Amino acid sequence: MQLISETLEQAVEQLARLPGMGRKSAQRIAMYLLKQNDDQVFRLSKAISDLKKNILYCSVCYNITDSDPCPICRSEKRNTGIVCIVEEPRDVYVVERTNEFTGRYHVLGGVISPLQNIGPNEIRINELIQRIRDGEEIRELILALNPDAEGEATGYYINKLVHVMGVNVTRIAHGIPMGTELEFIDDATLTRAFAGRQRF
Repeated sequence: MQLISETLEQAVEQLARLPGMGRKSAQRIAMYLLKQNDDQVFRLSKAISDLKKNILYCSVCYNITDSDPCPICRSEKRNTGIVCIVEEPRDVYVVERTNEFTGRYHVLGGVISPLQNIGPNEIRINELIQRIRDGEEIRELILALNPDAEGEATGYYINKLVHVMGVNVTRIAHGIPMGTELEFIDDATLTRAFAGRQRF
């Protein structure tokens, strides 16, 4: 097939590299951008450029932020004694959407995964231990990690380290999602749901 435009092809190629973006979707977006006025396209371009230039990691919790420390770590309204441990910054956004958690966070930047050669020193566990040692008066760590083998291994490792420091470690409940029928639940999820049952 002969190229209509090398410039358009380059734009499609770059857009297609985005997660969840196929070539056809990338072509649709590129064609859509061509129809927009220059101001809209330049605002999008500037926003993407600023994303790389202005975003940094909070020196306390390692969440993404525009200023250091991040607004959550600076807030006097947050409970400093409770820290939610998450894998990635996107997980902070998921928890914050619920408006239920009022503590602070610690973003590990991954999980322990021996198959991918990711050990405890490749993620921010040492930084978490340092936060506790520096006297942040952390009473509870809530593990909000994915319920898979890597998440479990990471949680177990963290619990083993901080247990001797007098910090209580809990984890978010695992079980059956709302609106799901029992016949579609896998065995591991159903087993966890029974193990974590509560009084009605």
